[in-house]
Formats: sequence, structure tokens, C-alpha cells
Amino acid sequence: MISSSDLIVAVGPALFEVVVPGKGDSEVRDVFLADPQEPATGQPGDLVLGLGLRDAEDAVELVERCAAGSASGVVLRTPLAHEPSVAAAAEREVMTLVALQPSVTWAHVVWLLRGVLDRAAAPDSPVAGDAGVHQELFALADAAAAIVDAPVTIEDNQSRVLAYSSGQDFTDPTRVSTIVGRRVPAEVIAHFRARGIFRRLARSSEPFLVPDGPNGIRPRLVVPVRAGGEWLGSIWAVVDGPVSEAVTTELSNAASVLALHLLRLRAQADVARRSAIDRLRTVLRQFSPDNPVDVRLPRQPWRVVALGSPDGYDVPQQLDLWESTGRRHGWSEPQLADLDGTVLAVVTDADGPGSWNWLQKLVVESPGTYAAAGGPARGPADLPSSRAEAVELLGLVRRGVAPGPALRVEQAWHVLTVHRAVTSLDTTKMDGPLATLLRHDIEHDTGYVETLQAWLNFPGQPQRAARELHLHTNTLRHRMKRIGEIAELDLSDPRERLALQLQIAAVRTEH
Repeated sequence: MISSSDLIVAVGPALFEVVVPGKGDSEVRDVFLADPQEPATGQPGDLVLGLGLRDAEDAVELVERCAAGSASGVVLRTPLAHEPSVAAAAEREVMTLVALQPSVTWAHVVWLLRGVLDRAAAPDSPVAGDAGVHQELFALADAAAAIVDAPVTIEDNQSRVLAYSSGQDFTDPTRVSTIVGRRVPAEVIAHFRARGIFRRLARSSEPFLVPDGPNGIRPRLVVPVRAGGEWLGSIWAVVDGPVSEAVTTELSNAASVLALHLLRLRAQADVARRSAIDRLRTVLRQFSPDNPVDVRLPRQPWRVVALGSPDGYDVPQQLDLWESTGRRHGWSEPQLADLDGTVLAVVTDADGPGSWNWLQKLVVESPGTYAAAGGPARGPADLPSSRAEAVELLGLVRRGVAPGPALRVEQAWHVLTVHRAVTSLDTTKMDGPLATLLRHDIEHDTGYVETLQAWLNFPGQPQRAARELHLHTNTLRHRMKRIGEIAELDLSDPRERLALQLQIAAVRTEH
């Protein structure tokens, strides 16, 4: 299942713009081509594409018919979607209204959207997944190689190799390393960056020639791949020198087709990621042996870790931040999900990327981040309790009650025990000697509760308790004698001392 809002986000702003959000959680199961000459406008679960509409009046009528048929949303060309009357109709009908960039054909939109919907329907199926798109990318690489009569690679905007043509044996050592490693070597990236190649790729749509470089790097013709102004990737052809204008024009046309494939590939990857997050979220919330969820997890035992990010990040941004940080430091398949406003990770107790030791070190080296790990989970049934412990402990780390920035529940069991006991107390119904001392402090502006707290925190150490209060030891003893006169205390009873400490902690927590 994929909602209309998630579908549009997956495809991205290069093609679509949400004009009216409507019911963003409505499920999309198929794409329907609406003909203005026909009364039919799809059915529930359809995303309706408005073809051949003449004016805003036709568009308003289509929106109203789609709403009557409980469609999931309407896609119109940008000029019609931004007509005030059309947007007003969509708002009135609470219908998702999406604007489509004018440069994209409806046929390409249908192909792109149905590929994403297939991926959402069967996220683990290689047929519905990105394997088909990758095969098409290799075919496009061969087609581009035929145009320029030179070996070609297709790369994304992170210099990762997505596909390559045949004939790579006749290139240079750098190209061979790129093919084998599935990405451009770091030293080559540094060379191209120093020459401003990536800056030009990010800003321009025009093909350009990169001259030869050190270590036998041959010249390359580079063609940026863009959609809606967004840089998606590039075509790199190893050439002997400048190529004709006719060739660069044909390659630019190929880049336009490639842009749609890259959008589809990215959208399918995003759908797969969202599906994995949903499955992990389900397992972390509540395990059900009657309805097991297929989640790819590392070898047991696991721990659930609650993660904190620097101020200013919302939850989706936090999730993206932790995923990108984890991948950058070697965690190839981050097990991350957000639940109830907290980003959670499932890690192992082993060593290496994706383990607690590795994550703890990463947090210590990343200012403004926090991590709190719950207890070990020997199986899926233990994950919810580990998650609850992690979230509770993260709250204490953030407030400074427990030491941070990275902490396991075994290291803070005493802090958690006291916190749970304290939060269970109702301070509005406080009774016993502490209530008497609180009233006395309020009425006479004394600090006897603070004095009693220091005395209890350092049992048998009046000098240390006095230093904590910045008092002379004799003054402290005099105050304790006065406290005994005001409230009936038996500090020789360990249970009474414990009860007083918990009550004081509860009062201090509220203030």
C-alpha cells in the first residue's frame, strides 16, 4: 500500500507539485486516464490523470466527478492545477490536486507511476522492484555508446555507477576501477571536483568535454541528466576528443529519457525504504506471533536504541540524518524507524558497523546527538520492551538526569528504578513529615527540605553534606535538630529514609 502523498513524495518535485494536499493518507492502487468525453473517472484507489482538458471549467468538473467517485487524487497540467477555481474545487471536495510539469508526456507519467505502484504492491519482488529499471539502464547505456561510438557509464549524482555499456576493456584504468568498484574512485572524484566538474554538472544541462588528466585519464564527454531543474545524474563517455554537435544533441535527447528512468529508480527505492520502515515500526510497536512481520534484522541478540538529534530537526529530517550518517560510516543497511516522535535503531551486541559499540563511538564523535540503548532482545517478542526502555532512558539523558551522550540501560538501572518510582507518586496528595516541612518552608521562607535532602544524600557524612549546602557542620546539625522538632522523623528506619528521598525527588522533578 502507498498513500497519495507518499507516492508524490517518492517521485519527487522534479515532476510533481502538490497544490492541494486533500486526504494525504488515501491509498493509491492504480492510475486512471480520464477522458473528458467519457463520464467514467475511475474508482476508489485510482489516481486520475486529467488528459485533454480544455479549460478550468473542464478541470473543475473533473475534480468534482473524481470526488464523487472517491478517487485518491487528480493530476493536472501545471497551468490548470494552479487556476484558482480548480484549486478551490479541490479544497472544497478535500481532493488531492497535483500539478504535472508541462515538459513530461502523459505516457511517461503512466509508466513512472505504475512502476512505483508495482514496487509498493510487492516491495520484495524482483519483478516489481528495481531490477527491470536497472536492465533498462544498461540498455540505455548501450544505446548512448552507439550514438557516441565510445564506452559509456551512467552515474547518479553521488558518482555511483548505475549502468555501463559494453566495450569497457578499451578505456583507461580509472574507468575499469569505476566499473569494478561501482563508483568513481575517491582520488578521481577529487580531481574532477578540483576542476569544477561537479559544480558544472549541478548547474548546467549542456554536455561538455573534460580534458585528459593524470594517471592516464582519457578525455570524457559528460552529459548532465536533469528533470524539472533537478540534477539526477550524468552520462560519461570516454572519447578521443571533441564530438560533433549532432552527437551531443542525440545524447541530450537520450539524457531526457534517462531522467525518467532515474526518477523511477529513485521512487522505487524510496517506496522500498518506506516499506522497510513500516515493517520495522510494526515489530517495534507490538510483536504478534499470530501475525509475524518479515523484517530483515542482523544476527541476534539485538538492542533497540532511541536516538536524539541536534535541535532544529523534525522527525523525518532526523531519520534521514541518522540514515545518511550511518551509511557514510559503513552501516550498509541501517535498521531505522520512527515511532511516536522518536527515531529508533536496532543494533547488535557484536562489533563493527551496526553494533552498539560502533554507534556509541559515532554518537560521542557527533556533537548534539544522543543514544540510549534498551536491554538485549533475544527475539522479536523482546523488541517492544527494549524499545520502551530505550525511549525512557533517552528522556533522562536529554534532561541530564542520566549521563550521556550514549548510555545502555544496564549502566543506568538505578536511575531508571528511581525515576519510575518517583513518577508514580502523586505530589498533590503528599503526606507524612515531608508535607509538614514543605508547608513550613513556604510559610517561613526556610530551606529545611533542601537540608534534609543533603543529609539523606550523604548518610554519615555531615561534613560533605554541609559543604554541599555551603554551611558549617555545626549549622547543619542545628538545622537537623530543628527539622526533628518541626516534623516527626525516624531517620534510623531505612524504609523511611528511602520514602523521604523518593518524595523529595518527586517534588524536585515537578519544579
